[in-house]
Amino acid sequence: MQTGTRAAAQEDLNLWNIVSRQFDRAAATMDLPEGLLRQIKACNAVYYVQFPVRFGDRYEIFEGWRAEHSQHRKPTKGGIRYSEMVTQDEIMALAALMTYKCAIVDVPFGGSKGGICFNPKKYTRDQVEKITRRYTAELVRKNFIGPGINVPAPDLGTGEQEMAWIADTFEALTPGHVDSLASVTGKPVTQGGIRGRKEATGRGVQYGIREAFKHKADLKKFGLSGGLEGKRVAIQGFGNVGYHVAKFLSEEDGCRIVAIGDVAGGVINRDGLNINHLSEYRDMTGGLKGFPGGKDLPGPRDVLEAECDILVPAALENQITLENVDRIRTKMVAEAANGPTTPGADERLNQRGVMIIPDIYLNAGGVTVSYFEWTKNLSHIRYGRMEKRLDEIYRDRLVQTIEQVTGRTVADKQRRELLKGADEVDLVNSGLEGSMQNAYREIREALLADPRLGDLRTAAFAVAITKVARSYMELGVFP
Repeated sequence: MQTGTRAAAQEDLNLWNIVSRQFDRAAATMDLPEGLLRQIKACNAVYYVQFPVRFGDRYEIFEGWRAEHSQHRKPTKGGIRYSEMVTQDEIMALAALMTYKCAIVDVPFGGSKGGICFNPKKYTRDQVEKITRRYTAELVRKNFIGPGINVPAPDLGTGEQEMAWIADTFEALTPGHVDSLASVTGKPVTQGGIRGRKEATGRGVQYGIREAFKHKADLKKFGLSGGLEGKRVAIQGFGNVGYHVAKFLSEEDGCRIVAIGDVAGGVINRDGLNINHLSEYRDMTGGLKGFPGGKDLPGPRDVLEAECDILVPAALENQITLENVDRIRTKMVAEAANGPTTPGADERLNQRGVMIIPDIYLNAGGVTVSYFEWTKNLSHIRYGRMEKRLDEIYRDRLVQTIEQVTGRTVADKQRRELLKGADEVDLVNSGLEGSMQNAYREIREALLADPRLGDLRTAAFAVAITKVARSYMELGVFP
């Protein structure tokens, strides 16, 4: 038998190859034309660009990509990441994952992804703005951005500010475009964004884990029982996604966050970490090490080996590999990141009886709420604005009727809770939770209906492939 180190050295960590292998595994169980499967699997278009940016009296050349994996639904949709690790294969793979996750949660987009190969932390905000606007201009020039064509969103290294710059640049270069704000999602609320988008991916992870815990018979197979209350959770990554997963699971579901790690290391406390205090400490010091409420973890992957009930990789791809998989001590891996588990490690975990909730389902919260933001921008009206007051009036009448019939007065606090109409964020979270619930049940039913699929990841791919195939056939591409 190969040692972990030797096996890891031979492991293919190319994300495009990994996604292709996962696709092939699901496709082998399906009765679909070979040509149709090849079309679904292929990345339809990739735009590669080198562009100069002037900083004072010097110029720098940057490499960027934008991939459109599938146009079976339009526009195509996917984030833009800023990282020195960005490659064309990575962008193509992430675009493919976007196609599949949009299909799984019934969001009518094709998959896309973009990126620039640089580390934004090494540049000033003014310089990042120049790079962002220059990249956007390249996308406009090649028709790789637009509300009905291709709609970016935040990803690794980008956030609301970058999306605002993209929207402004698109509007400046396409004057008179009434729907220009719909050219990008993840914007600040004051610039056409939607409440709940920033935390949407983390919120979606929470909802997905919640849904999994509703199926007690399934959990029993993996040595899990009861609800989320008191479950030990370890999280790799304390950025936007990891922070919100930790916050929501601890504050709303009663989980005990026992370990959190980032690129510089991490911190562990078996009695549980105070997420608010840890976030404040990170903001003050720039890292997690030295936090007085826990013990330091020296390496960026050490948190993955913490003993827990639920392990949440919320950082980068290829974090759980053949090199460290045998040291993973958890009953459930909830993939908040894209591609955090290699195929070899995935197989090993399944053999050991570890439940894996796959990335193409679990981190779909971001694109789901991006869809809500896109439709908001197209309709030019905030969700809840027209109906909230009417809803409150009906609720008030209902409470009054209850008081009259029962002869009892509703307490002030209860009255306020009952009378409160739905705000935009309430509607967003409701739509997101419903989408995550329905998608999980569909994946689970597919797995129960066809034991050949074997696990939730393969079942999720099968669900996605089926929906994309149906779309192509309805369009007449493959009669």
